[in-house]
Amino acid sequence: MDHLFRRKRPGLLKTLLSVSLVLVSVLMIQRFTRVENDDEGLKAMRHTGWWCWSLSDCVLSTSEKQRTKSSSANESSSSSAAEPTEGSNGDAHHHRPRVAVSNAPPPTSSWDVNVMNCSEDAAVKTQDWFRQLDSRFHQFVLHRHCRYFPMSINHPEKCRDGDVRLLIVVKSVIEQHDRRDAVRRTWGREQITGGGKDIKTLFLVAKPSRDKDVKNLQKLIEYEDRIHGDILQWDFMDTFFNLTLKEVNFLKWFDIYCPNVEFIFKGDDDVFVNTQNLMDLIDFRAKGQNVSGLFIGDIISKAIPIRNRQSKYYIPKELYNKPYPPYAGGGGFLMSGQLARRLFVASESLELYPIDDVFLGVCLEKLHLSPQMHPGFKTFGITKRRPNKMDSEPCLYRGLIVVHKLSPQELLDMWAAVHNERLVCARRTVV
Repeated sequence: MDHLFRRKRPGLLKTLLSVSLVLVSVLMIQRFTRVENDDEGLKAMRHTGWWCWSLSDCVLSTSEKQRTKSSSANESSSSSAAEPTEGSNGDAHHHRPRVAVSNAPPPTSSWDVNVMNCSEDAAVKTQDWFRQLDSRFHQFVLHRHCRYFPMSINHPEKCRDGDVRLLIVVKSVIEQHDRRDAVRRTWGREQITGGGKDIKTLFLVAKPSRDKDVKNLQKLIEYEDRIHGDILQWDFMDTFFNLTLKEVNFLKWFDIYCPNVEFIFKGDDDVFVNTQNLMDLIDFRAKGQNVSGLFIGDIISKAIPIRNRQSKYYIPKELYNKPYPPYAGGGGFLMSGQLARRLFVASESLELYPIDDVFLGVCLEKLHLSPQMHPGFKTFGITKRRPNKMDSEPCLYRGLIVVHKLSPQELLDMWAAVHNERLVCARRTVV
């Protein structure tokens, strides 16, 4: 019967039906694909807070975006205060801050450095002291007037989301992903305190040096930030002499975006921090005391510049020829948000110095303030002689605030040991 039915069907009708079925199938496939893509896009936007390469990309029309991107691509790239940045002629988005759009009100101001053409200070070359200066410092001196740089990754929403009691700021470099991961899993974990206030975390990075795989490292740091949303990156080269650039650029960023943050802990990515003891110290100092000038750490006093040319911290006399003011070891220190804003103002009237810890000490001296020593900050290790069994004693870490220095695995192991409920210790350091 079926055979007879097909024989009677007109050939043209059969062809039309076949074509119609094919067209309907194609349309349905396209529709499902579009819905699936839209759904994934919405999920991504919800997960990342709707990431845009700049705030203008989220609100401008398509034609305006094209004009913005084309003009950005024609702009010249920035260079480092000590060394120029490599890969500056890459895609335009590498020189534009990535902004997370949130429902919080926009800041009254924003990062205003979009392009930096940092040329040498030619007048310095004619001075006698420069001719006698160690050649390792030439690039630093010739470019130290270049102070603020464009941002490749920015998070202006970080301080606006919630009532931030403590902002944890960690100096890092792009390659040290394992260190950042260990910090996020331990003392750098963002949380809400018992008083309902937030602890937020940021990592400060710059651009890789020339001898690194610049392009791929940049892609990795951007991907890492899409996952965690906790990286600030500036467009200068990550070198030892440029650590001071991280300091002044962060102070400017903090002054713009964090008007209500109460305290800042600033440290390296290879330290152990007992966050509970740190918060106890903050609560203790904040009770009925004026914390506007609070700056606490492992303070170094009566130090002089190191003249040994083999030392990492060597400073020629042409660059600095007097004793250092008191300063905190850079492994970790605590300061109030009010003081950070005052340090920013003070730093703008001072010449940059190649050692960032000392530079902050000079800024404090300009404000007629002295940093405060605290025995819970051990930025040179628990014992000066290494190796020593005391450096791996969990009970000591339970009573301290900051200890330098630990590998990522050592940090994870020590964190687990200190927070082990079965650990019984005789006493605890009073903060």
